Amino acid sequence: MNTMNRRNFLRMSATVGAGAAFLPASLSAANFKSEDVKEDGAIQVRTLGRTGIELPILSMGVMRADNPSVLRAAYNSGIKLFDTAHGYQEGRNETMCGNILKDKPRDSFSITTKIHFDYPLQENFEQDMDEKMALSLKRLQMDHVDIFYLHGVKDNEALKEERVIAWLEKIKKEGKARFVGFSTHAGKPEMLDTAIEAGIYDVILMSYNFKMARLDEWEAGMERAAKANIGLIAMKTMAGGVEDAEGKKKVNGQACLRWAWNNKNITTAIPGFTTYDLLDDCLAAGKASKLTDSDNMYLASLKDSEMLYCQQCSGCESQCPEHLPIPDLMRAYMYAYGYNYAQLSKETLSDLHLSKDICLSCEGKCQINCIAGFNVGQKIAAVMPVMNIPEVFLS
Repeated sequence: MNTMNRRNFLRMSATVGAGAAFLPASLSAANFKSEDVKEDGAIQVRTLGRTGIELPILSMGVMRADNPSVLRAAYNSGIKLFDTAHGYQEGRNETMCGNILKDKPRDSFSITTKIHFDYPLQENFEQDMDEKMALSLKRLQMDHVDIFYLHGVKDNEALKEERVIAWLEKIKKEGKARFVGFSTHAGKPEMLDTAIEAGIYDVILMSYNFKMARLDEWEAGMERAAKANIGLIAMKTMAGGVEDAEGKKKVNGQACLRWAWNNKNITTAIPGFTTYDLLDDCLAAGKASKLTDSDNMYLASLKDSEMLYCQQCSGCESQCPEHLPIPDLMRAYMYAYGYNYAQLSKETLSDLHLSKDICLSCEGKCQINCIAGFNVGQKIAAVMPVMNIPEVFLS
């Protein structure tokens, strides 16, 4: 299948309310002129909480990357931490990481992976997690990961669940993970205090960007977590990747990264660069990492814009007659229209196991009043057709 044929098909797949073509293109990690960058030397290094791992403030979110040479170039550039997950690209992402890193000195990099689980827990929780962990290590061609995350935790109670904690303790004891933590997109800063109280969580991978609601609460909780020696890593720093609700204008990623790094409690960030140019842009940001007045002015100008970043506050779910997982649907929309990455959008939607007949009860009149101003009904209608795109056009 050649590129032109794929492009034509995806254009024909344009969906209700937004005519974007779902090309597997890269999200711009920065929008700037290279002559404007003033390098201030080597990229800053920080220590990841009680793990003692020293990391550059720039790491790699491998999630969307499918070119092994970009991963190799990131390693050669001095990036030390690579973030993948059991489900990314149906396992191909872990396999790619393993193929590139297997011959590198094991102390020259850190690798993380993640596994989703259902909550309330299923009867076979432990067996399922054991099997998935074994498969992840096999794909990575390693006997352990440096950090294992519970993937995308939404429920605060799940972090305190005795079976979950026991399983995490087991994989540490067995040497399959040096350290454990969780990732979360949920807009629930109380999770930070739960992590402190639980005592098991060494690292938290968290959404952190200038658009977040309850930001004062998040940053106060981050301060408490850091004092408890929990390492904090930032994701979703680009706040959806675009400045506008239509997904047409790329965000200034350098300003977004510098904003996140300005918080001393963030050890590193994991932007998802996928090309050499985007890697170079992120490296340039790392070498000029001080937040500037112009950065602040730019970000302030977007503070009240809709953009594509869902706050994941879950306030919409109680308004929905069908109790749909709307925050996850909005995240899938962001992946498709902000990141221009239909494959990840489809993976996210597939994990939700939704009926094809959702939203019929509202007869085209969505009842959701979103605090971020999203037209939720329109976005759901626009993203659901991604499920019908054949896999051959996504890889």
